[in-house]
Amino acid sequence: MHPAFSVIFLTTLIGAGQGLFLALFSAELGARLGWLDPADAGFYVGGAVLVCGLMVMGLIASIFHLGRPERGWRAATRWRTSWLSREIIVLPLFVAGAVAYGAAHWIQGAVWMQQLPVSTLTIGAVTALLSLALFVSTGMIYACLKFLQEWATPLTVANYLLLGCASGFTLATAYAAAAEPVLAPFFGACALALSGLAFVTRSASLIRNARLKPRSTLQSAIGIKHPRIVQKSQGFMGGSFNTREFFHGRSRSFVRAVKWLFLLGAFALPALLLAAGLAGAPRVAIVVAFGIQYVGLLAERWYFFAQSNHPQNLYYQSIA
Repeated sequence: MHPAFSVIFLTTLIGAGQGLFLALFSAELGARLGWLDPADAGFYVGGAVLVCGLMVMGLIASIFHLGRPERGWRAATRWRTSWLSREIIVLPLFVAGAVAYGAAHWIQGAVWMQQLPVSTLTIGAVTALLSLALFVSTGMIYACLKFLQEWATPLTVANYLLLGCASGFTLATAYAAAAEPVLAPFFGACALALSGLAFVTRSASLIRNARLKPRSTLQSAIGIKHPRIVQKSQGFMGGSFNTREFFHGRSRSFVRAVKWLFLLGAFALPALLLAAGLAGAPRVAIVVAFGIQYVGLLAERWYFFAQSNHPQNLYYQSIA
């Protein structure tokens, strides 16, 4: 498939935002249970602002993928059958929950002994569930496409969830190192664990996809059972929608290089920098870890789209 950079930025930005919110909520839950030191209300307010900023940037990026942006709202009308519609509905609900979460902490921090009718923990729990629902909806947009064998697997949803959480917790580590250092070890340990799990599931999907055999052939496509069919012409000399949108047009060596780039950038290098930062290296190492990991995730998402092989490429790819 041809990777659309608007979708690449959309999924990586909102994934990091969702993961960051889950990190904030887990820190508050841990503090309420007595497992972690409590953080100042301003820490949660600032974190909620970061979450909303990432979500807004993702939404802005998504606009460039729409041919008619003014009609984009209509995509939400098919929520009974479309995972895309469900994503469009859940996403603003999640953003609203993040805003409410930050506002609740701001009110409790600004007014002495102010008690809200609903606790921040309750708002956070509801928003965390919305975050998980958004991860599932985004992943299922691709996992439900049975004719794209590389995507049609539960590993697709697992990778969207784990990669988003890993980047979100890495960002939370960098944020805590500057605003609430006592929480940085907790976020860093979670980021390392989530990155490790993401590496396992992403590697599993790479191994699975490398062993796939196309279900369609030239014989089945045209209904001829002859063992040897040679394609001589595409039927026209110029390009078309099919040749532009369903094939990335890059060489195999380029795609292979992107695979190693994201394996290093999304997993190995950030893990080393995170471990160094938690061990006493300058805090900038953790910030750099998030930056490198995000670039690695951009490469991972490009590879995710480029690796999927649309059945129509049996005909068009060999000639285009």
